[in-house]
Amino acid sequence: MEKNWIKIFTSPDFYRSEIVKQVLCEHHIDAVLLNKQASSHRNFGNVEVYIHQENFSHAIELMILNQI
Repeated sequence: MEKNWIKIFTSPDFYRSEIVKQVLCEHHIDAVLLNKQASSHRNFGNVEVYIHQENFSHAIELMILNQI
């Protein structure tokens, strides 16, 4: 992964991480998912959402306003 990406959200539920990603993307914040779940058992591991460091404060504000 490139430099200046930071983790902003972590969840064991893929759909929650996808919702966060979609909210950020709708507001023109590039976001990517990193799935660290075990391939055979979805109960182990997390799905992480990463954004560029310069978007951090705007992303946090959006997450608070959307109650994420």
